[in-house]
Amino acid sequence: MRGTTAAAALAAAALVLAAGCSSGSPRPHGPGAASGRAASPSATPTVQLPPAKGSVHVVRTLTQDLKSPWGLVALPEGGLLVGSRDDGSVLRVDTTDGAKTAVGSVPGVAHQGEGGLLGLALSPTYASDHLVYAYFTTESDNRIARMIYDPKRPAGEQLGAPDTILRGIPRGAIHNGGRIAFGPDRMLYAGTGETGERGLAQDATSLAGKILRMTPDGGPAYGNPDADSVVYSPGHRNVQGLAWDGQNRLWASEFGQDTFDELNFIEPGKNYGWPVVEGRGGKPGYTDPVVQWKTSEASPSGIAVSGGSVWLAALKGERLWRVPLDGTRPLAAPEAFLTGRYGRLRTVLAAGTGKLWVLTDNTDSRGTPRPGDDRILELDVT
Repeated sequence: MRGTTAAAALAAAALVLAAGCSSGSPRPHGPGAASGRAASPSATPTVQLPPAKGSVHVVRTLTQDLKSPWGLVALPEGGLLVGSRDDGSVLRVDTTDGAKTAVGSVPGVAHQGEGGLLGLALSPTYASDHLVYAYFTTESDNRIARMIYDPKRPAGEQLGAPDTILRGIPRGAIHNGGRIAFGPDRMLYAGTGETGERGLAQDATSLAGKILRMTPDGGPAYGNPDADSVVYSPGHRNVQGLAWDGQNRLWASEFGQDTFDELNFIEPGKNYGWPVVEGRGGKPGYTDPVVQWKTSEASPSGIAVSGGSVWLAALKGERLWRVPLDGTRPLAAPEAFLTGRYGRLRTVLAAGTGKLWVLTDNTDSRGTPRPGDDRILELDVT
């Protein structure tokens, strides 16, 4: 949900990068379905970046007929787990033939607006404990719980009782965040939203509008800016993408309001500006994004790092963005793929060398579903 901001002063200094190309088998979907490559900025950046030269090929539709999918994780033993935002159910998808098996449901999920069963993550010691973590909305809050996953049990009964490790994350009809992921440090990170109450992003006493970092048991992780808090960074509007590059640097995608969506390089204790700044503001005390887009071109949810690039799944923009990296800066202008062909893209997941899984999200009440929606796509990328 986007409100109204006065951002004319930001626009003059903005690095705004426009829509790009599509590849893969053509499947026109939604407004603006088009092919061809374009990575030119729609406003003049401070430093002109060279065009990127990547390619994306849609290998296959792994599975389809998913309803309001959101979280997606790859199992070490093979297969994917995908959660349904609206009904709280979890399916296992076979990566050989796309067959779906009911795993179970997360009790207590209360879907309203953008809330429900959101991110999924696997324990860093999954091989021994078989724990699946979930971020979800209840009637009173957002919380994180873990459950034992036992595929030897009957279909639909493979999730154990939830053990809540963190509760009290403010909930709202909008901006619930929801992405969770374990980092290279084996700590659990969570992106939260400010629930539409902008001031919560700068409120040090609130877990809303933050990136959180915690132990697998939900306690404050060693090395956090405040030893007694799980807050890692404040000033976020709605974080739904978390990923680490080859140097263990954390990247996050963030929804802007009316003007700029963001890709941020995250450092502990840095303030990312919302609601004081949207996009690049150059204000002392606030950290600017590495890349920003017009909201019509992005609305970035999930992100992944593969092949030295950050890949962003865009909802309203209906495309997959690639940002080639040179350390903590773009190496080339961001490049867009699949523009308009599969509708809204919710999650992107690295699937080994040169491959990605991409999850569409057209059945979330904001998309335009077509027969077969929603689906998981397998992509080759170079």
